[in-house]
Amino acid sequence: MSNPVVRREILKLVDEAKSNGATMRRISPIIGYSTRTLKRWRSSEVDKRTQRSDFKPANKLSDDEREELIQVANNEEYKNLSPHQIVPKLADNGIYLASEATFYRVLKENKQLQHRHKAKPATRAKPTPLVATRPNEVYSWDITYLPSTVKGIFFYLYLFMDIYSRKIVGWQIYSAQSAALASEIMKDIAEREYTSGRSYLAL
Repeated sequence: MSNPVVRREILKLVDEAKSNGATMRRISPIIGYSTRTLKRWRSSEVDKRTQRSDFKPANKLSDDEREELIQVANNEEYKNLSPHQIVPKLADNGIYLASEATFYRVLKENKQLQHRHKAKPATRAKPTPLVATRPNEVYSWDITYLPSTVKGIFFYLYLFMDIYSRKIVGWQIYSAQSAALASEIMKDIAEREYTSGRSYLAL
């Protein structure tokens, strides 16, 4: 948004440049404003964007409608659901109170977006993160599908990686997914690294 005083000063400089033979094509890139913007400034000194704070949409919910929305969201049938689930369920019953976005906005304004139960929200303890401070201390592993020449049949790559050095410490390919197979690979890696004296893993 631009100050009216700044606008008038810029327009004055533009007029001066034009009187000296400069074209708007060259003036616009220098001042950083388009020809269209300058024309709008000449037609009105008031930045109409400052008037948007007084704008009220015609479909804005009334206080009673907002209260009804909150009551429905806290209703026994809907209190466990998000607005994404509430709006379609209401529509199935032939009821439309507000859009999904409005539901989210009203509930957020009333601090009911996260938890609408009378009881305290359940807390979940985060697992302790594994941090490696040296090589061969913590490994990560996963299974990747490998397509075969027969459609619908896959092989499975078991791959183990040292999360500190990002190096592959072991891998095998099998025709099935099995925790027992993964356990055998891990045991082989641990024994090999432990025997070499390079690993801090416990056998």
